[in-house]
Amino acid sequence: MVMDNSLYSSTPSSQQEHLLDQREGVVETEESKSHKKLALLPLVFLIYFEVAGGPYGEEPAVGSAGPLFAIIGFLIFPFIWSIPEALLTAELATTFPGNGGFVIWANEAFGPFWGSLMGFWKFFCGVINLASYPVLCVDYLKLVIPALSSGFPRAVSIFLSTCVLSFLNYSGLAIVGYTAVALGVVSLFPFVLLSLFSLPKIDPTKWLSLGQEGVKKDWRIFFNTIFWNLNFWDSASTLAGEVEEPHKTFPKALLSAGLLTCLGYIVPLLAATGAMPLDQESWVDGYFAHAAGVIAGKWLKIWMEIGAVLSIIGLFEAQLSSAAYQLLGMADLGFVPRIFGERSRRFNTPWMAILISTLIALAMGSFSFTEIISTVNFLYSLGMLLEFASFLKLRKKFPALKRPFQVPLGFFALSIMCLVPSLLLVYVMSVATNIVYVTSALLTVLGIAFYYFMSFCKSRKWIEFSRVGYKLDENDYVL
Repeated sequence: MVMDNSLYSSTPSSQQEHLLDQREGVVETEESKSHKKLALLPLVFLIYFEVAGGPYGEEPAVGSAGPLFAIIGFLIFPFIWSIPEALLTAELATTFPGNGGFVIWANEAFGPFWGSLMGFWKFFCGVINLASYPVLCVDYLKLVIPALSSGFPRAVSIFLSTCVLSFLNYSGLAIVGYTAVALGVVSLFPFVLLSLFSLPKIDPTKWLSLGQEGVKKDWRIFFNTIFWNLNFWDSASTLAGEVEEPHKTFPKALLSAGLLTCLGYIVPLLAATGAMPLDQESWVDGYFAHAAGVIAGKWLKIWMEIGAVLSIIGLFEAQLSSAAYQLLGMADLGFVPRIFGERSRRFNTPWMAILISTLIALAMGSFSFTEIISTVNFLYSLGMLLEFASFLKLRKKFPALKRPFQVPLGFFALSIMCLVPSLLLVYVMSVATNIVYVTSALLTVLGIAFYYFMSFCKSRKWIEFSRVGYKLDENDYVL
């Protein structure tokens, strides 16, 4: 079908209305009736787990720079990074409501080469993160079951936990979404209690501390910690084709998830830094559980440790959903073979994409993640720079295109909005180590080679590729 500009007239025909509804996710097919679309509340918590998953992991910001800079960082950073990324995601996800998200945006803005490279960078980021979560989960469980510390029992537990969590994802996006709601509530509640128990003990002057004497500030860890805890707002865009009324749901979900994330970081941080004597070098991953034990008792410490495991499960489910539906979207666009877009007949989930993502995560589960995660941050930064460029390019390329949600700024103001976080991305990339530069360069070359190899296979008709997807120009919109 081809949609031209007449579809945006004030008196569309019934056929035009039907096409417009298709674009906005209103029309239900027989398949969509039998498989529930993702509603607002589960989408909020999926975005929340894509970005945060709770205050777990923000502790190194205090350890590296002191309470005052950590508080300022988590107050200011959302305005210079999270809000621009969320606004960009809201506009583009509602304008191009298909699975694949940012891959579609780069493809429409700059063509298939950049769309494919964007997909390679982001998919690699996703599966590396995915591989780390079962490992982290077992690291918490070994405190209770020492046999999981090493050897065969550890390897088996990582394998089984990965498979079980992947099967949950296979069982349906709606189930994953409401599971994320439950996990989010249970894992956040101990931080609510920590904040309440801290109130009588808070000394606001402790918030002004620049850190202990003799403890050197590590700005690389500080910025990487804040960056890591407040990015990936665009990841849920890969699920846009599965969302109920995306033109209405996505902006609301991003706003709600943004408020939940920011409050979830800053309130416990204020509570713990204000109520606890400063021992800066103790502020490492897991310090919140120690603080909970001191402030409220061992029962809250145990609950918070359980909450950490539940949060990791939520992170895994959200990340796997994003990676799998991104691969599905890339198959629909013809960047990867058609088989990667195969859906389960029973659950309507992309079973092949879930399987491939899980297998890659299992293969990487035995690696050390210190430098790999830094490489992921570098590749993510490259992808985000391309994403900001795509956003501006699409505003210029299609000025008259109907945008269900539009950032209410002119092009110059939008350029400034994108420039500030782009400078931050460049800084994060500039402080990377040499091994990160080399690894990122090799992976980028691999991504380029992958694009040309897929193009060669397509031209020779060695592999079957899908013809689904759509292409925009100034006059047409193909569904």
